Amino acid sequence: MKYSSNVIRKNMVFDPTLSRERLQKEFSKLQKLNYNQFRWWRMYDAKNKPLDKRKPLRDRILNGDYDFSHYWYQAAWVEHELNDLQKECGSDDVKFVEKGAVLRARRKRLLEDFERDEKEKLEELYREFPKYFRVSKDQVKEEMTKFSGSLIDFYYHMDEKYKIVHISYEQIKKRGRPRKTA
Repeated sequence: MKYSSNVIRKNMVFDPTLSRERLQKEFSKLQKLNYNQFRWWRMYDAKNKPLDKRKPLRDRILNGDYDFSHYWYQAAWVEHELNDLQKECGSDDVKFVEKGAVLRARRKRLLEDFERDEKEKLEELYREFPKYFRVSKDQVKEEMTKFSGSLIDFYYHMDEKYKIVHISYEQIKKRGRPRKTA
């Protein structure tokens, strides 16, 4: 009996939006991680380390500190692996549940990391834009919902629309005791 691709698709556990080739391309931009017993579910991490908070916002954007979280790509890869496992197990659901327990736990943790990472990046952008432009947090949220484009384009849009607040490096909060002046 020959099945059409639609029938097979409906029986799959997951329907990943990205192909394996696209995911491989995204993984080539990341650094492969060695096994870590405390974060065993993570397979890749960003090549560029995030810049210090004292660096200008534009530099951090260009460095990729606010790029789309790579945990989503890893979770999509696990979905492909779960679909392969389902093909391997066939109609034996008990075997699939036993063999797929670790993969499902990995996917769940990767999606949790993705949600947390994206939320932190967005909250940090809400805090950072008012530091560099004469704009409130609510205005930043409103501008973000109206704007369509990349984050660096949004930065330049905010630069044109609102004036930059020039802050010297010395004025940025420093830790420790203030210098003596006399």
